[in-house]
Amino acid sequence: MLPDPKPATLKLLEYCCANNWSGYDPYDALNSPLLKALPILDSRFPRIALTQFLKRSPLNVRRFLAIPKTQNPKALALFLVSCLKLSKLGLLDGNDPSRQLIERLVALRSPTTKYWCWGYSFPWQTRTIVVPCFAPSLVCTTFVAEALLDASEKLNDPHLLEMAVSAGQYILDELYYTDEDGVASFSYPLPRLSTKVHNANFLAAALLARLFHHTGDEKFLTPALRSARYSNSKQRDDGSWPYGELASQQWIDNFHTGYNLSGLRSISRYAKTNEFDESITIGFEFYRAHFFREDGAVRYFHNRTYPIDIHCVAQSLLTLLEFRDMHPANLSLVGSVYEWAINHMYDERGFFYYRVLPYCTIRTSYMRWSQAWMFRALTALTEHQTSSAGTMQETTAREHVSA
Repeated sequence: MLPDPKPATLKLLEYCCANNWSGYDPYDALNSPLLKALPILDSRFPRIALTQFLKRSPLNVRRFLAIPKTQNPKALALFLVSCLKLSKLGLLDGNDPSRQLIERLVALRSPTTKYWCWGYSFPWQTRTIVVPCFAPSLVCTTFVAEALLDASEKLNDPHLLEMAVSAGQYILDELYYTDEDGVASFSYPLPRLSTKVHNANFLAAALLARLFHHTGDEKFLTPALRSARYSNSKQRDDGSWPYGELASQQWIDNFHTGYNLSGLRSISRYAKTNEFDESITIGFEFYRAHFFREDGAVRYFHNRTYPIDIHCVAQSLLTLLEFRDMHPANLSLVGSVYEWAINHMYDERGFFYYRVLPYCTIRTSYMRWSQAWMFRALTALTEHQTSSAGTMQETTAREHVSA
């Protein structure tokens, strides 16, 4: 029997509410005003070095660098999806923050664009460019739009659907492209960048397929299927996907693989197609076989354990629950992953640590990377447990009446 996740779920909600959904992020180094005060630091290599130092440091020194805590749209979207589910389960005692979260997402939309779209609450340096703070991002926009669709369905608010449709239109108008070989893909992390990142393709395609389901507009479906088919064609024979197609993007990791699998299943559901079934099957077999230790610890990469990262823990719980129909031991593994995380990465104050390394644990609390994702995962586990308990009660009642 799975452990009861409800106490940890509600305590984490209390922690996040108390912090006004705001916190630090592993990649927020460039929010430090010191980079502007010391221009020698405000260039590519110092930006990368500072970001990597803060990300890897066991000590959180952001206060000394005057880095502020921020509300991140992607985190708010994850919180919104979770609160909608907890409200439906009757677990919020009349204190549903969903409307508040929607208001913050409205306030934090990307500026200087006619579309509803969103970006991260910090600038970040890639290998070649700086992505500005709140610049529209495919990944961030897809998560927010999916949350708005959830809210539109639950709250029966057509304006939320309109916002999600606008986000989809942004993806079509600004990010979708076909190259000289006829390959369809989406630009990431900024428009007109032709790098091919598979989880970005699947996430965007899943959103567009869902918008097709809501609107019946074929303009969303055709690009969704074309880009999904391209990235699906890059699945390796063992079931894995590299992160992307550049030589520097050939790693295979836990949570992006989870995004790929979930995206493909969502595309299949909303496009009413079974063409991806075999890829989902071998992809999930690879996922189960390569990303878990026997004791329930979750691997970041397919070929080594460390770092054990809380984002991977959260995605593992979500993926195992979503694909519980595909392996009889999935729920048992869910229990092992959950118990390992509670025993090794949970703070009694109500939040989860960032990473476990061979030599130490990084106990920094990150609102987007750690708390929002674990809240999403614990909510899914709570929803499953509540649904399972209700099914058992109904079965017992029917048996009693029959007797």
